[in-house]
Amino acid sequence: MRHSPLPEKQIQGNPLECQLRTFATFLRESGYRTRTIQDKLYLLASFGWWLGQSRRTMADIDEQLVQIFSKHKHKTRRFDLATLSQFLDHLRKYGVIPHRKLAAEQSPPADILNAYERYLRSERGVIPATIIEYRSYALKFLVDRFGGERVVFPELKASDVCSFVLRHGRSLGIKRAQLLATAFRSFLRFLFQKGELGVDLAAAVPSIPNWPRSSVPKYLNPEEVQRVLKTCDLGTPMGRRDYAILLLLARLGLRAGEVVALQFEDINWRTGEILVRGKGMRFDRMPLPDDIGNALASYLRRDRPACPTRRVFVCMKAPHRGLAAHGTVGTIVRCAIERANLHPPRKGAHVLRHSLATSMLRSGATMREIGEVLRHRSPNTTEIYAKVDFDGLRSLAHPWPIGGER
Repeated sequence: MRHSPLPEKQIQGNPLECQLRTFATFLRESGYRTRTIQDKLYLLASFGWWLGQSRRTMADIDEQLVQIFSKHKHKTRRFDLATLSQFLDHLRKYGVIPHRKLAAEQSPPADILNAYERYLRSERGVIPATIIEYRSYALKFLVDRFGGERVVFPELKASDVCSFVLRHGRSLGIKRAQLLATAFRSFLRFLFQKGELGVDLAAAVPSIPNWPRSSVPKYLNPEEVQRVLKTCDLGTPMGRRDYAILLLLARLGLRAGEVVALQFEDINWRTGEILVRGKGMRFDRMPLPDDIGNALASYLRRDRPACPTRRVFVCMKAPHRGLAAHGTVGTIVRCAIERANLHPPRKGAHVLRHSLATSMLRSGATMREIGEVLRHRSPNTTEIYAKVDFDGLRSLAHPWPIGGER
């Protein structure tokens, strides 16, 4: 006999009855198991009765009250705080309680950061993942410069800008340091355009030295790529999902973020094409090879959990939702490479993109053809792969002079 996920004796008449019922619906739609839903609702029902006994109202609910309730309980389980936090997010989503306010001593004015976020999204067309990065760097700078004091933008000087980049850039890799500098210039230009700064301080951001095409792309040879693909357990739902993801990376050279962004309507089964949502809001159509199509169809028919999101790839464990970010895809690739007992210098998702380009080059493809497959906007971006064509480079090398010759 299947038990109802609603503990009616605990919920009926509870001060949080309405919210508990909507939360139970959310949990069911997110794919949680019946027993897990019951455990969560028993805890939250206890929280509701405690609210009534302590003469607190819905308006009093926040993180501090949750901590008080946790201390009041005689026994707190490992995941109780996570459930209570999840319930607070649910209440805020539907406007039942106000959103959490940032402490004044720990954050700059939220209005500026929110305006900067709107500027990036509507005027610059920046993708959500990049917006999060840029906003975090802007927050870091303002907290670093003003601390708990009032933020006064006219007080900013070029020396503040330069010292911030030099101080934090040293602890980052070249790519991350360059991202920091780019995000910082963007934020300063925004402040100048908004009139918060009388001088455009973006020019004061120091450049991060990086010699283009100074390194050789890290890649796997075709046999190693096959070893990585074979590590997926096609007898399990997660293995079939990861296999489809790895094929998209290895066969079509998709970026991790493009795999995360793939939606149902992007797959045209009739014409055998997929729509790729690329960098800079660019959209490209690519052919859908048979092996990728079969892997996607198998995953979608047999394994993908039912959930509201239109994303193709979702979390296999509750809550069922689209993969959080490109880092999740990178983790899938890294685990597959480790299972294959391979040890390349780089183990992220991009190594499969580099591997595809290198394999194409060694099979006789031109730089233009490689650039078209990888959807590079500039031919200069593709030129780096010429460095792995060792046979071609040997034909250009001059012989080393023998001793005594001039």
